Amino acid sequence: MTACAIETAADGDAVSETVFTIAADGSYAARLAGAGDARFPERWTLDGPEPYAVPLPADQPEEPDTGLLPLSDGRVLIHRRQGGASHAFGSGAGRHSFSLLYPTGPRTGELPMGAVECERLELLPPAPDGSRAYALSVGERSTTVWLVAGGAFGPEHVAEISGRCSGGVWLDRTGRMLALDREAGGVTKAVAVDLERGGEVTPLLQITEGSNDRLLLADPDSGLLLIRSDAPGHERLGWGVLGSMLPVRFPESLAPADCAVTPFAVQPGQVLTPESCAVALRIEGAAGSWVGVWRPAGRRLHHLAPPRGWLAGAGLWTREGVLRLPYSTGVVPCGVARVEAPEDVVITEPPQVECAGGEPFAAPDTPVVCKPVPLQQAPLTGRGARG
Repeated sequence: MTACAIETAADGDAVSETVFTIAADGSYAARLAGAGDARFPERWTLDGPEPYAVPLPADQPEEPDTGLLPLSDGRVLIHRRQGGASHAFGSGAGRHSFSLLYPTGPRTGELPMGAVECERLELLPPAPDGSRAYALSVGERSTTVWLVAGGAFGPEHVAEISGRCSGGVWLDRTGRMLALDREAGGVTKAVAVDLERGGEVTPLLQITEGSNDRLLLADPDSGLLLIRSDAPGHERLGWGVLGSMLPVRFPESLAPADCAVTPFAVQPGQVLTPESCAVALRIEGAAGSWVGVWRPAGRRLHHLAPPRGWLAGAGLWTREGVLRLPYSTGVVPCGVARVEAPEDVVITEPPQVECAGGEPFAAPDTPVVCKPVPLQQAPLTGRGARG
């Protein structure tokens, strides 16, 4: 999981914005520490009795847009952009180099992994197996998936997909099925990409023909999906279940007034019970950023105060329902707060919009049930259709 984090100094002033990435198994995390022209990679160990950080500085400071991704063996993949256009916009080709960093006594070991020549390339979220890393290169008419760590001969071309893709959500525990948000014909739809079959693409989200349907998070154990779509008339946060014939739901509780809501973690291990999964959300409003906790069954959004110095938008759940939130302050530079998920009372008839493929939508404040089949079937084994 990846999150943009606003780091806060001990006096409460925002000092920098960086990316804090947690490995798929929650064992390690990585971020760019420091500030200004003195940035360096830092690895956090999260699976021990107490979290601790190890700096991994190179011979020179890193650029602010340097990408980092922790592997489950403790090494950190670093993605450096050299020359060409900016990684976000521009028109020139650039060189994207990759190396694996690891601590070696007082110094940082670095194993070069090769480079890719292209205009834009971004790391995908950590692969579920913890030993591989993938990146996405977006061209004018197609998108390429690269294996940039875990292969035999440096960066390897894995798949090429027609259309411009973004996002990236893993749908299984093996790292075979990857969901991407593909833009084609002015409409963005989430698709499933089978990396073991040369990038075979299957439609994943199809709420209405003209709606923009993006996948934000997925839990492989329960099949719970968190979706952002403008199908209800304007962009809303909703949920569904992979393989289900029930409609996608857009609860009013996930649309608090004057706030932006973004899910960043789903409770794992809730096999066959997606409605009981706790979901952690970053809520942004005039007062700043704080934590929301929500379950489909309870359908109540709980607002929680984060720890001081929370790396906003970063965190992970335990199977037992404990939310772990990383934070950094001048006093505690590497800390993890533990928050118990609030208990919910199940609400059987909540106000929400329920809509699915091919049917018109009513106004968002008028609940309506449309013809089911909101999710196209992804070629995942071991998960039958849900009624």
